[in-house]
Amino acid sequence: MTVPSVSFEFFPPQSFEASFRLWNTVQTLSPLNPRFVSVTYGAGGTTRDLTHEAVSVLHRETGLPVAGHLTCVDATRDETLQIARNYAAAGVSSIVALRGDPPKGAGGFVAHPDGFANSIELIEALADLDAFHIRVGAYPEKHPEARDQAQDIAWLKRKIDAGASEALTQFFFDTEDFLRFRDACVKAGIDAPIIPGILPIENWNGVKRFAARCGATVPAWLDDAFEKAARDNRSDLLATAICTEMCSDLLDEGVNSLHFYTLNRPELTRDVCFALGVQPKVTLEKVA
Repeated sequence: MTVPSVSFEFFPPQSFEASFRLWNTVQTLSPLNPRFVSVTYGAGGTTRDLTHEAVSVLHRETGLPVAGHLTCVDATRDETLQIARNYAAAGVSSIVALRGDPPKGAGGFVAHPDGFANSIELIEALADLDAFHIRVGAYPEKHPEARDQAQDIAWLKRKIDAGASEALTQFFFDTEDFLRFRDACVKAGIDAPIIPGILPIENWNGVKRFAARCGATVPAWLDDAFEKAARDNRSDLLATAICTEMCSDLLDEGVNSLHFYTLNRPELTRDVCFALGVQPKVTLEKVA
């Protein structure tokens, strides 16, 4: 089995305690020599300032290749591009460019009157800055707002043509969903790397709620398996086995990079990486 390259997604801390959790996550996973790490925005851009601060600190204190998330939500074009310029000034050369989720309670995405109307406009503007490696989102089961997968893939191709270099997918629970999507993208003329997004299952009930919001299908067999595992207090063992098997199947199908959504809880991600043969290569010094 080929040993994959890996990358990790974190979210910015919103409390003092959460700051320690993020730093523990970074210390646990950075020895695995990730290709990059990314830091998310909250829905509606609610963590914009926290994200920028976390990205800058991680880049400065760890030396890891850090990608900052950037969205179109609730900001003017100038405000959004100023954040990008601030990233560049901090030495950050990678951005995950997304339209972004609307604020909680909103009926759907509404562009700011002076903002970017969609992710393609944002990508084009970032590409004009000529300062970033641009990554974008992709959806193996189609975006919840797309009419069908063909429309979704056509939109992804437009994002790549606008200047993106790589796509990171939404998480999924069936490897065949990803493989069919990857093949359809190639058929549509998309030649940029499409990296599967992997969500290790730390809390099954929480993941089900998350999946419902994201439009990810939850197989009935998986629900049954975790229900039984919970009765035997073996949920962590099941989660590690399922995630490792899924990743192994992807590697057997020619995938060579995996992007893990850590939810700032690193242990399961670390254990899966170990099982896949990803070994520690560096040790982070603790910040005094």
